[in-house]
Amino acid sequence: MNSVNKMPGRMPAGELKKILMTFKRTFIALAGFSFVINMLMLVPSIYMLQIYDRVLTSRNKETLLVITLITLFMFIVLAAMEWVRSQIMITAGNRMDEMLSGRAFGVAFENALRSGAGSASQVFQDVTAIRQFLTGHGMFAFMDAPWSPIYLIVIYMLHPSIGILATVAAIFLILLTVATEYLSKKPIEEANTNFRKATMFATTNFRNAEVIESMGMLGNVRKHWLPKHLAFLKLQSVASDRASGISAMTRFIRISAQSMVYAVGAYYVINMDMTAGAMIAGSILMGRALAPVEMITSSWKGFVSARSAYRKLGELFDAFPEESEKMKLPRPQGKVAARGIFATPPAVNMQILKNISFDAEEGDMVAVLGPSASGKSSLARVLVGIWKPVSGEMRLGGADVAKWDKSEMGQYIGYLPQDIELLEGTVAENIARFGDLDSEKIVAAAQLSGVHEMILGLPEGYETYIGEGGVVLSGGQRQRIALARAVYGDPVLVVLDEPNSNLDEPGEQALVETLKRLKQQKKTVFVITHRTSTLSVVDKIMIMNSGTIQIYNTKEEVMQTIQKGMQNKMAARPAQAEVRA
Repeated sequence: MNSVNKMPGRMPAGELKKILMTFKRTFIALAGFSFVINMLMLVPSIYMLQIYDRVLTSRNKETLLVITLITLFMFIVLAAMEWVRSQIMITAGNRMDEMLSGRAFGVAFENALRSGAGSASQVFQDVTAIRQFLTGHGMFAFMDAPWSPIYLIVIYMLHPSIGILATVAAIFLILLTVATEYLSKKPIEEANTNFRKATMFATTNFRNAEVIESMGMLGNVRKHWLPKHLAFLKLQSVASDRASGISAMTRFIRISAQSMVYAVGAYYVINMDMTAGAMIAGSILMGRALAPVEMITSSWKGFVSARSAYRKLGELFDAFPEESEKMKLPRPQGKVAARGIFATPPAVNMQILKNISFDAEEGDMVAVLGPSASGKSSLARVLVGIWKPVSGEMRLGGADVAKWDKSEMGQYIGYLPQDIELLEGTVAENIARFGDLDSEKIVAAAQLSGVHEMILGLPEGYETYIGEGGVVLSGGQRQRIALARAVYGDPVLVVLDEPNSNLDEPGEQALVETLKRLKQQKKTVFVITHRTSTLSVVDKIMIMNSGTIQIYNTKEEVMQTIQKGMQNKMAARPAQAEVRA
């Protein structure tokens, strides 16, 4: 993720560019359609020229009928070509969105997992910004702009003076477009950044709405949110004011230039150097030549947003390259081996685990004890592959956990985190890890974790919906359903981080029974706990402190060591008292 932060202004040249290059033929086809469309846009001027210079002078009605029918046919072709071009662009935009969104979903997840930052919704908004620009009127303006010189050439052919006038107007509009980039780029990007910060702050804090309400914190939270929102509004206003001012000036130049064509043209018509038809045709052509430049100026904000989104997405894609398909490994044995592991939290340069080494045989049940911030939960994250060690290896059945394909390894691991979060969906979907719903496996996991009866007591049983608009579960209920999710299927390694922190006495008894059944099934289990109720079923005890393993042995050996230590302390106290005396 550091690579993303170091080069915020670098345009990506990697995966995202390759994805866009797959649409090379589409863009070439669109360029061809744009050429034909812009050639057909000459028809109104030619028609007007023929009406004034041929029909009105000859008073030939047959000529009028023929050129009118031809013109109408050309207009039908023009409308069809524009419709086809629009459909191609929309189809390409939707296809591009499909290609980007799937990859963006994985990138957003990896970013949040490794760095603990980033908003998934913002990543999808970036994809949408790119798609909307590519399928909007702004993109058509960029595609039509290269053909403006053709109109200028035709105007020069009508009369050089009008051509010079049109060229000067075009140069002024181009300069205004450059000014738009210079004056609005920074405030637009800063406004978008402040909007993301304000939205993220509100979204994150609203997850704790009950805490905010109960302790009257809403006013204080609003005070922290409001400056971020006001900063966004201020910067957006600056960008909008500058853009609207330049847009008004652009419109003034275009309208004035078109009007001046009539003035200059009338002068040459009076002097018999130009026909009236050429004068009117020149005005129409000038409007067509300047229209794309004016539209580019008015849609510049969307272009800047799309360019910024493209850069951010490209940097994320390059920072988290798509992994090649790894060789599938057979079902591992439950033996766990740690060798010299040093680990730090993502995006934090601080060692949490230091030189961790141990072995756990298949079927071992290990209790991990220690004071707060001793590294127990960090060890759990390394065990299941959430954190990758800075150095050292964590192996499951001989395979390095950090290098194993998570989609393959996940079915062999059960994990109950300290902070319980159930995903939005039904109870059954949560237990089944949002895979195929196998009723037998779901019920078996619920029965194994002792939560089957509790689930049946919910309004819709296993079909009870959890999440926004669904049933609100207590902490104990969430924890027990999450335990069922952890033991679902046939995992070989089960890691439980404070599995009884929210449980009442019946729930804790059910947990102990679950551990006994897992032990009978020869599952390798790590239980991180502060309570002693689960120690009756464990085989080994690991005591951690300050990110290191202080003691790791069989339960009996550890208990004896602790008792000896306590006896030595007790024996040392009288001796210290005698010395003081």
